[in-house]
Amino acid sequence: MADKWKQTALLVIDMQKDFIHEDGQMLVNGGRAIVPNVIKAVEVARQRGILVIWVVREHDPLGRDVELFRQHLYNTGKVGPTVKGSVGAELVDGLVIKEGDYKLVKSRFSAFFATHLHSLLQGAGINNLIITGVQTPNCIRQTVFDAVALDYQSVTVIFDATAAATPDIHAANIFDMKNIGVVTPTLQQWCESDT
Repeated sequence: MADKWKQTALLVIDMQKDFIHEDGQMLVNGGRAIVPNVIKAVEVARQRGILVIWVVREHDPLGRDVELFRQHLYNTGKVGPTVKGSVGAELVDGLVIKEGDYKLVKSRFSAFFATHLHSLLQGAGINNLIITGVQTPNCIRQTVFDAVALDYQSVTVIFDATAAATPDIHAANIFDMKNIGVVTPTLQQWCESDT
């Protein structure tokens, strides 16, 4: 089983203060509740020798690299969401990038879009992905659909280590991902499994 874990990466997506904290500019209502499970998933991944990849947004202070529909958030005279170096761009308390982990900065929903993630994973011999973080209908879903389109052998979304604005939105998106072959265990199920 150790060989399988060497071919697996855990993606921790957008677990940043602007998405998780109550006063975050892009608050995902379900985000705070999953923090302990994301922490546990990272711990288990490290114990198994799984590569942990921290996928984060870090935007230009003027919003020149954000989606058109978000650019108005950067023209207010205040610091916009997840601006590089801002408090809002920091990981939430309890989540720490450690030696051997990898940090990937993205500027769109998918961790694959306009990044080097796919070549990084291919170069490391990784063909299985475990997904945690926020938020299910946007960054989680887009990353998962791209991973499936890129023919990763196994894509797993840990059900209770991912979240959306409401439980209904989360469940509907998990349902859609199951329908394209994605595995969606709870954290406990994943921790107890060999896959």
